[in-house]
Amino acid sequence: MDPVIVVGAGPVGLALALSLAAQGVPSVVLDEGPGKDEPRPVRTAVLRPDIASFVTGLGCTTVRDEGARWVAWRSMRRGQLVRRVGFGESPAEVPSPVHIPQHALTRGLRDAVAASGLVRVVPDSRLDTLEQDAEGVSVHTSGPGGTWWRGSYAVGCDGARSTVRKLLDIRFAGRTAVERQAVVALRTELPWPGEALLHRLPPWRASGDEVTARPLQDGVWRLDWLLPPRAELVTPDALLGRVRDTLAGWCGSTPPYELLDTGVHTVHHRLARRWRVRRAFLSGDAAHLLGALGTQALDEGLRDAQNLAWKLARAWHHGASEVLLDSYQTERRSAVAARLRTADQSLPILRGGAGLRGWIPGTARGHDALVADGHVGRGPLGAPPAYPHSPLTPPYTESHIPVGTGLGAPAADICVTAPDGATVSLRDRLGKGRLLVVLVAPGTGVWDRRHWLTAGVMPRLAAAVSALPLDAELLVAEDYPGAPAHAVLLVRPDGHLAAAFNGVQPAQLYAAAEAVRGEAGGGEPGVGAGSSGAGGADAGVAGAGAAAGVAGGRGADG
Repeated sequence: MDPVIVVGAGPVGLALALSLAAQGVPSVVLDEGPGKDEPRPVRTAVLRPDIASFVTGLGCTTVRDEGARWVAWRSMRRGQLVRRVGFGESPAEVPSPVHIPQHALTRGLRDAVAASGLVRVVPDSRLDTLEQDAEGVSVHTSGPGGTWWRGSYAVGCDGARSTVRKLLDIRFAGRTAVERQAVVALRTELPWPGEALLHRLPPWRASGDEVTARPLQDGVWRLDWLLPPRAELVTPDALLGRVRDTLAGWCGSTPPYELLDTGVHTVHHRLARRWRVRRAFLSGDAAHLLGALGTQALDEGLRDAQNLAWKLARAWHHGASEVLLDSYQTERRSAVAARLRTADQSLPILRGGAGLRGWIPGTARGHDALVADGHVGRGPLGAPPAYPHSPLTPPYTESHIPVGTGLGAPAADICVTAPDGATVSLRDRLGKGRLLVVLVAPGTGVWDRRHWLTAGVMPRLAAAVSALPLDAELLVAEDYPGAPAHAVLLVRPDGHLAAAFNGVQPAQLYAAAEAVRGEAGGGEPGVGAGSSGAGGADAGVAGAGAAAGVAGGRGADG
């Protein structure tokens, strides 16, 4: 069968190709550039813990070696500390995100691609034609080696000005210049080593109403200043003045610093009307632009790749139902639309025009919490998305039980015992296109594996797992949040919880696996994307009907 054609060699395109390779699917990555990226310290990415684990599992060692994990998130208002959120590994603490320069992330993904035997990257290849038929796609590239390429599917990961999206004639509705930020990367010492900071209404208001400081490795910090709407161009002298005023405000006097890079980041909010047209798909900035109030564009793009890869792999190896392929758009577009809708509804309140709201006691603290949530990874602006109404949701039966994770949400990263007896994290078993079946069996950790494998419910559960219509792996856990003993959890290949059962229920487990592969289903189905459906309301982007042009430029987080 022909390989999958991935258009674009940014982090999203490379991650998609690597995820397909991990599931035995070859791909051709068409890179419009020369095959290498110029280092830009000011362009960084914040990855939530589950996405950092996903990228690391693809063989990208730079996430571990060059990414910074924060000690805490500090929110300040004027001269007062509003809250401090500690990051850590204990259940009482929020897991730390990973902050990494985007060029380091891309380099790590390129190194992993070079070590893979199933990914071919073709530099200096600009797409100019895309044609589809019942068996696959044909694309033509211009450039020194311009030629036709044949693939089974095509995925446009080619950024905000996506050629794939234009060739598919898909509207990219939304708003331009939602926010503007002046950005610098510098090396210095701040009073809060390893802690990220959001400072609203600082006493030295000459530098603006809001500034964010986020640490990287080796004493490097990224600083962002929110610019007023319709502000004039930021001159080098004005930017240096912001740096000196801000550092002096935090440290008492301006400490020594080394300026590494500068830029101006313009945030656009846009959402593609469709993410799938027959055998062609959109991912990353080609499908959506966001970034106001701490939302992370690249993190969302990598979630696109994680969601789409196992579905394309299933289609490539075994064929797939339209329900399974359509579910990519239904799930991911709805999740991103909800982020955009929340941000668009919050911006008028948080960025002025609040009127009497600013005088209501407690309102300021609530506003600060909302702004911080997007950065910290909580709430509607920052928490990992759930897909409770996915068409892949298994039909409800009396055997289903509630656990600490909602249906469609990412499963908790618990310790599990693998078939080879190794104790690993649940996330370590993802990425291979397999379902994970987890038995909650307290006390198994004190017994030798050879004893409990043949005891109790294990033989019956092992037989049920071996009969499932998708490849599946049986794991055992001492406990799971909110789950009783002998509960059985079904986790999708992308780590989202599909179902939880009270004990071993072979028939219900089989039906749930059928639903996950799109052959049966119970959730609220989205509009099909094979023809003209949108898979979600355009209300998620304010002013969507008024702007159909393509947003210019990629942001510093993009």
